Parts: sequence; structure tokens; C-alpha cells
Amino acid sequence: MLLRDDTIAAVSTPAGRGAIAIVRLSGGAAHALARQVVNPWPQEARRVSLCTIIDPRDASVIDRALVTRFDAPQSYSGEPMVEIACHGGVAVSSAILEVLGFLGARGAEPGEFTQRAVLNGKMDLVQAEAVADLVDARTNAHRRAALRQLDGGLSQALSKLRDRVLHVEALLAYDIDFPEEDDGPIARAEVIRAAREVQVSLRSLLATVPLGEVAREGAVVVIAGPPNAGKSSLFNALLGETRAIVTEVPGTTRDAIEARVEAEGWPLRLIDTAGLRETTDVVERLGIEVSERHIGAAHVLLVCAESPGELEEAMGRVEHLGQGVRIAVLTKGDRGGDRAAGGDEGETEGEGETRSDPYVAVSAMTRKGLDVLVRTIVGELERSVGSLSVDLPIVTRGRHRDALAKALEELEGFLSAWEGGKVPAPVAAVHVRGATHALDELIGSVDVEDVLDRVFRSFCVGK
Repeated sequence: MLLRDDTIAAVSTPAGRGAIAIVRLSGGAAHALARQVVNPWPQEARRVSLCTIIDPRDASVIDRALVTRFDAPQSYSGEPMVEIACHGGVAVSSAILEVLGFLGARGAEPGEFTQRAVLNGKMDLVQAEAVADLVDARTNAHRRAALRQLDGGLSQALSKLRDRVLHVEALLAYDIDFPEEDDGPIARAEVIRAAREVQVSLRSLLATVPLGEVAREGAVVVIAGPPNAGKSSLFNALLGETRAIVTEVPGTTRDAIEARVEAEGWPLRLIDTAGLRETTDVVERLGIEVSERHIGAAHVLLVCAESPGELEEAMGRVEHLGQGVRIAVLTKGDRGGDRAAGGDEGETEGEGETRSDPYVAVSAMTRKGLDVLVRTIVGELERSVGSLSVDLPIVTRGRHRDALAKALEELEGFLSAWEGGKVPAPVAAVHVRGATHALDELIGSVDVEDVLDRVFRSFCVGK
């Protein structure tokens, strides 16, 4: 894709009523256009100046605004840029944008400012996607992962992987250049060892995909069990507010209710579901089918019941529904029973400790045992998905996953051919070149226009 030499403009803040709106201008003629509407023109780059915004067509004042001038290449896009922070609302920013358009600026396309930053070498494609992730982040975990990616953590890991694949290609070159030698000057075992090391690294990075999905979307925690088992009360207690209707009538929850909450740094998507039981009621049966679908997609399933006997029966009811971790929860512990909710025997304090009880006893009314339940949920997520506290790059996007999987597939194809001695070195090397190309496409080292279009299509205008 060739760099465009025109100048673009856009409002970079959401439309609507607000204190401030920011109009962005980028391109070779950005300063020349802005000089015609900004008075006085800022004399120092990267320093905010209070200026009057004027319509040059009739010299009328549009607004008093804060203006920042950026010189190339020390700007976000790598081009000359101007940012005008005017009063919020639709009228002022629209008037400034209309004047800039009259002077020759073109309206920016979604993600075009960041796209120009990539094409001008200010960031790579993976970092550009981190910008979009940071803007779209709905969880603190996603925000932290995006910041690590924006700082270049994932880019550095991918660059090292690419260098190691190129090293394998270099070793193969000896075998290709010296065909008269049976094994070439480089031992076959050394080539295999180098390829195996890359294979391990690719698998390790792909292993972070589940963690990345949880960081991005949140871990699905489904509350299930028979009717009137205290599911909605537990849902409300964990959420900290009344969202689900709680009554003594079995089957009150006919559809799934979802809410988001954060627990010890983990983003959780709590889902309260309809009670599981055999029924001839058509509407209730539909609700139960919805419950079963959510159970099948759960990372963690909280199976609730009022007594150990009912709890055992409920655990059997969901045994074949999905592969998520199951936590047995004895609800309504404030009513007494086999063991009080949150009792000393059932609680664990230290990180990494395990419970000896077959269930977690809680009381939504007194809130006893809820902290134990939250720690249990977090512990199960760390065991099944990984740790969010580790400051390592993780894969959060489907495009990254697909490219890494393609690189791994090509590398394993090479190892299969090379170890078995089935094909000559030049043919086997094609697989290694395929792995390199997959990594090149991932970090944007190759000129692939459709890849750039796919990435920036999801950006907001003005970014």
C-alpha cells in the first residue's frame, strides 16, 4: 500500500454533548491549512496554546480553543499534525471540520491516523491493534494486556520468533548450497534442534490464547442448579446489587441474566440461569435450554443446591454439559444444616491452598462464604487458563492466533519432512519460508493491503 499524500481531518472524540471535543488534522498540508483558521499560530511544537479559531471565508470567530502543533516525524502519525481541543458538542467541532474540508482536508476513514502511523514506521501492526484494544477495553485485564502489547512486548516476542525461523532457513542453506555432502556441513540434528526450539516457543505463545480471550471478554461464570436453590440470590450477592428477581416461586428465572464484575483482577461475566428440572411447560423448557447452552460455554460453573443430597443430584444433572470447571455451592447456609456457611473447616486463606470440602458453603443473606467462593473461582481460573498477573505477552486477537497457528503448522510440516528424510532440503525449506511469511504478515512486515484493511476497518473514525 502506497502512502497517501493528502491531508485528513476528523473529530476524534465521541459525538454528543461534552466538555471538550478534539479535531485532528494530519498530512503534508496540515500546518498550511491550520494556519488559515488558527490565530495566533503556535510557535512551539508539542506545546498547547490558547488560540482563536476563525472561518477564513468571512473572518468570523468559531471558537476559542487549545491548539497543539506536531512536526513530522515527532507526531502520532509520523506526519505534520494539528490537534484542536475545542468546546464540546456537535456545533463547534462540526463547524471547524467543515472549514477544514472547505480548505482541502479530506474526512479521515476509520483508523486512518493509526494506519498512517504504521506505514510511517511509528508502530508495527501488532501495536496498532493494541491501540484499538485499549480504546475498546471493557476490563482492566484487557487494558493491561493492551498496554503491554502497545509497549512492544508481543512485537518483541514475535520478532525474536521470526529471527529464529530465519536461523533455521540459514542452516538449511548450507545443505542446499553443498548438495555433494550427504548431510551438508551442518548436522541434520542441529537443524532439527533449532526448529524444535521455535516449535516450543510457538506452542507457548498459542497456549496464552485462552487467557487472552478471558482478558478480552471476561471469564464466563454460570450459576446453575434446580429451581429455588438460591441461584438468583447468589447472583445478586456476588454482583453487590439486586439485578435478578428473587422469589419463593420455583422457576422465576425464565431466561439468563448477565452482568459483569471484577474479582481479584479477573473480569467475570456472571450469568444467572433458569432452574434445571424436568417440565412440560413450554416457556420454562425454553429457558432451561438456554441455561444448558450457557452451561456448555462456561469457564466456571457454580452448581447450587440447598442440601448435600440435592447438590450431588445437581452435579450429576450437569455432568455432561460442557467442559468448564464445576464448583459445588451449598446455598442458604444461614438456615443451618450440615455446616454453617463459611465455617472454619471450609475456609482457606493462603494462595494456592485447596479445600477439603466437596462444596463451598455460602449465605447470600449474611454474605458468609462469598469471599471463599470468589477465591475458589479465581483459583480454578488460574489452574485452567493461567495467571493474569504474569507480565508476559499474551495473544488476544483471532488474527494473531491464526497466524501463529499457520506458522506452527508450516514448521511441523518441515520437521515431519526433514526428520523422515522424505524430501530434499529445497522442498522442505518451503515450509520454513511459509512459517516466516505467516509471522511477517502478523507483524506487518509484508505489504499486504487486505490485511491492513481488515485490521483498520474495526477502528473508530479519528483514531
